[in-house]
Amino acid sequence: MSQQDLLFLVMITIGLATLAVFAVQLLRRPKRDDKGAWYEGPWDDDDKPRGPQGGDR
Repeated sequence: MSQQDLLFLVMITIGLATLAVFAVQLLRRPKRDDKGAWYEGPWDDDDKPRGPQGGDR
């Protein structure tokens, strides 16, 4: 097996793996947990108070 054949097999393997990952991402059903969209993570809870709690300033 020549170096060119090996390179071809590696490129085909990478391409097939990429297509498989893409297909799994598209075909996977979204979770229905009512937590919002995928970009609404725990960093979006800006309404919570920050800093020290109570009146000890």
